[in-house]
Amino acid sequence: MLRQKQWLPGGRARRVPPVPEPEKLAIITTCETFIRDVLKPRFLPQIIPTEFNYVIDLRGAWSASRYRFMQRYRSGMAHNAGEEFDAPFARIDRMGANRFDIHWMRHTGKWWPLHASVTLAEALHLLETDAVLHPH
Repeated sequence: MLRQKQWLPGGRARRVPPVPEPEKLAIITTCETFIRDVLKPRFLPQIIPTEFNYVIDLRGAWSASRYRFMQRYRSGMAHNAGEEFDAPFARIDRMGANRFDIHWMRHTGKWWPLHASVTLAEALHLLETDAVLHPH
C-alpha cells in the first residue's frame, strides 16, 4: 500500500521574544568586559604577525537575541596583505530571563549546541573553562 506524503513540522528553533533594551545593553556590557578582562589577556596577550592569517583582536557582536564571540584576523599573505575578517568561535543565545544556551562554531561552519539553560554568569564561566569554547 502506498503511503501519502505528510507534512511534519521542521526542526527549527523556537522563536524567542525580543530582549528588552536595558537587558540587552547589560548583556553586551557584561560580555565586552569579559572579553577585555578575561579572554584578551589569556588568549591574545600580544599580536604576532605572520605570513599567513593571524589574530589581531577578540571581540563580540549582538544580533537577534544572540551574542557572538569572534576572533578578528588579518592576512599576511602577499596577494591580500592587510585584509581582515571575523571568525566566530562561540555564541550565547538568550532563551529567557537570565537563561542562555551556549553554542560552539565547528570547523564545518555550523553552530553546535553544548550547554543549555544556564545563567549569564555560568555561561561566561563555561566560556572561560571549557576548552572547546576557547578561541583557537
